[in-house]
Amino acid sequence: MVKQIIVDEPLLRVACTLGEGPVYDADTCVLHFVDIDERKILHYNTVSLELEVEQFDEKIGCLALRRDGPGLAGAAAQGFALFEGDSKLEYLSQPLPAEYQPYTRFNDGACDSQGRFFAGTVYDKERGVPGQLWMFNPADGTCVVADPGPFTDSNGLGWSPDDKIFYFTDSRANLIYAYDYDDGKLANRRLFVDAIALGEPRTSYCDGLCVDTEGHVWSARWGGSKIVRYSPSGSIDLEVLFPTVLNVTSCAFGGPNNDQLYVTSAHCKASGEEERQTQFFHLGSSVRGGFERDCARGWTDTSSGRGNDSAAYSGT
Repeated sequence: MVKQIIVDEPLLRVACTLGEGPVYDADTCVLHFVDIDERKILHYNTVSLELEVEQFDEKIGCLALRRDGPGLAGAAAQGFALFEGDSKLEYLSQPLPAEYQPYTRFNDGACDSQGRFFAGTVYDKERGVPGQLWMFNPADGTCVVADPGPFTDSNGLGWSPDDKIFYFTDSRANLIYAYDYDDGKLANRRLFVDAIALGEPRTSYCDGLCVDTEGHVWSARWGGSKIVRYSPSGSIDLEVLFPTVLNVTSCAFGGPNNDQLYVTSAHCKASGEEERQTQFFHLGSSVRGGFERDCARGWTDTSSGRGNDSAAYSGT
């Protein structure tokens, strides 16, 4: 029997159409997250309980903390960017081919321990535009295809505590992959989780994820009202159930001891009462996460321009 935890009281009720991408800043006690469809970045102070909202002209898929400058880093619709407050967005790299740009965008992403930012794109089946995994390196301004896929909607990703394994989610396929990871390079892509084979319904999908210090992978279930925790071997060892929300989208560790799990949700494509659709939770936990991995160190050069579309993945 898999252990289950039920969480039915939200930390914050906020009308996010597509709440995603939480990152916690331990220095300020502020939790940052996005509403992709509404083109917003939200900043929630977990001490003062104040919520600030920035409005942008385009969709923002994911965020990372910065240690070398003000504001945040992340991926907006067409590439990797800085968000320096007052709704200012400055692209560092816009690598998508021109023929792809109207039909895809960057979605989820995260930084490795050296500040390299990995983020994936979404697919357009009708036009044959694949989801792909990209990597931006602020050290030299290059942007490469880390894995060309093809994938469906690129989603949750993260690293094992020793930095030797990289995890990446192909949402519509309901798969989580594992790769060997070495200094920004991916190799030996292999199946880590096949959610359907493990009993999940085809009406729900793997979404965002995070990894704790014990190497467990916490994967949100879009349409599934839960987060599933997988052991390092890929077996299910815990489910966190959210009976008042349908679309659980992502999660991140934070709090004073980095042992609280913050969880986002979305109401798009959901039905029923709004209370079931637009909530933001936190879960007290006995494990710890690793927020330092979300720091975009070295993101200070704003003159890199368009990145180099070359391959950085070897092996399948």
